Amino acid sequence: MCAVWRGAVLSMAAGALAACASTFGTPEPVGPIPNQQATEAPPGTLIGAGGTRVALILPLSASGNAGVAAQSMKNAAEMALAEFKNPDIQLLVKDDGGTPQGAQLGAQQALQEGAQIIVGPLFAPAVSAVGQTARPRGVPVIAFSTDANVATRGVYLLSFLPESDVHRIVDFSISRGKRSFAALVPDNAYGAVVEAAFQQAVARRGGRVVALERYPSDGTRLVEPARRVAQAAAQADAIFLPDGADAVPQVVQALVSAGVNLRRVQLLGTGLWDDPRLFSNTSLNNGWFAAPGSAGYRAFAQRYRQRYGNDPVRTATLAYDAVALIAALVKTQGAQQGFSEQVLTNAAGFSGIDGIFRFRSDGTNERGLAVIQVTPSGGNEISPAPRSFAPGT
Repeated sequence: MCAVWRGAVLSMAAGALAACASTFGTPEPVGPIPNQQATEAPPGTLIGAGGTRVALILPLSASGNAGVAAQSMKNAAEMALAEFKNPDIQLLVKDDGGTPQGAQLGAQQALQEGAQIIVGPLFAPAVSAVGQTARPRGVPVIAFSTDANVATRGVYLLSFLPESDVHRIVDFSISRGKRSFAALVPDNAYGAVVEAAFQQAVARRGGRVVALERYPSDGTRLVEPARRVAQAAAQADAIFLPDGADAVPQVVQALVSAGVNLRRVQLLGTGLWDDPRLFSNTSLNNGWFAAPGSAGYRAFAQRYRQRYGNDPVRTATLAYDAVALIAALVKTQGAQQGFSEQVLTNAAGFSGIDGIFRFRSDGTNERGLAVIQVTPSGGNEISPAPRSFAPGT
């Protein structure tokens, strides 16, 4: 693995940090926070025996997808330690129960135990709670929420932010001669984020948005927004459809029924399109979307299966990369310097399982993404993810 610091390559866990980035999901990577109250932080688990203490806060006891994701991410963090040669760190694992209160209590407990940096938590309210606890102490947080609103100075998001997908696919489309865009976006929190990013990205590159409509989750009310987009589609080079496999086929069918000729217009998506169900849908053939290159994740998933006997959740790579990065920074810089804002926001960035990434001073991140074309046999990478960030950007 390797991470880049001021242009130098930091040796990391033999071959683990090496691939391409991505942006997936709704404003949180897994299901909703369970409505439960935490009044006392549960006992934690210690992983590793190094001298630098690192808190890992996850909703391990939460029900449903949240708990499943948390366990997979904990496994990935442990795997990062195992694959790194003699890391001088110890993980203080704290279960937040899926609540902000639990996350805050876990952070307080970890800080009392000497944590010098915090990894996690997973959900936006929990990230805010942990940030409020850690920032006054000068302890940085590397969290996993996909809600950029909770990012701030000292609270960095390593998650897959939807804005990265949008900017990458718009930039690529314009480089391929697409200048006029229409969009049909879901009327939800994710849709609001990608809509704002889409309008900003098109304007920044000198393109124009000829139509933009929202549609509700109720599929029976798709007809009218699709009709309005179809009326403007004759002026559009591309139609942006930022939704997942449960909705996109129905949206495309509504556009076709309203008269859109899919052979004339380019369909565009986000990382939510990285789903086998969409690859098998012939109406989406040749559509483009931004996502990570797949080689790094495939290699990671294989090692994970060999170690744990099951498949990781997609967000497990985030926990792996966070722990591997911290281990590398401790080894090369020491905790005091390595966890400084200057190092963590270094413009050269780092390289992980999901490719290059860097933290901005406002706590958000930037990732290098590939552009994938939909084909019946799967995703075809038509523009590789960059291997470094352009100087001066």
